[in-house]
Amino acid sequence: MLRILLIDDTPKKVGRLRSALIDAGFEVIDDNGPLIDLPERVEAIHPDVVLIDTDSPGRDVMEQVVMVSRDRPRPIVLFTDDDNPDAMRQAIRAGVSAYIVEGIQAQRLKPILEVAMARFESDQAMRAQLQAREQQLADRKRIELAKGLLMKMRDCNEEEAYTLMRRQAMGRQQKLIQVAEQIIAMNDLLGH
Repeated sequence: MLRILLIDDTPKKVGRLRSALIDAGFEVIDDNGPLIDLPERVEAIHPDVVLIDTDSPGRDVMEQVVMVSRDRPRPIVLFTDDDNPDAMRQAIRAGVSAYIVEGIQAQRLKPILEVAMARFESDQAMRAQLQAREQQLADRKRIELAKGLLMKMRDCNEEEAYTLMRRQAMGRQQKLIQVAEQIIAMNDLLGH
């Protein structure tokens, strides 16, 4: 059963939305109050999805969404009356997985939340791939730096330096980046 953290700053709707979520088979954790320190509440409650019901997502709401998306990523679904395309774009950029302009019907909740979770998972996978690629590029740059330093130290060509680094990595059962970092650290220590 999905755990839904329900943030509602529109008290007139809280009963209806909460009931619709429960009828759809979700565990609802109500959190009626101002949308401040949302990242801490997400950390304490560990919901599967954060659902925010607001008349119009203002700057404060978007700041809280950005912090959750950055520090404690979760699918975030925003129910609102605001159909302004700029507000929608801002919400998606902030980390909202689904932006739903009002019209809550119990039978729509489950598919909406499933789409939001699928989009969130897809976004997280792309972020992980991007981080892995960025790390590979950073590692490659460090390996190239170490290779250049080794070429100077040993007065050898690029292929010989690379072969020396690979032999060292295999002999010590280390990754090439670890050997590169050792070469760079040694160069820094010796002040070359």
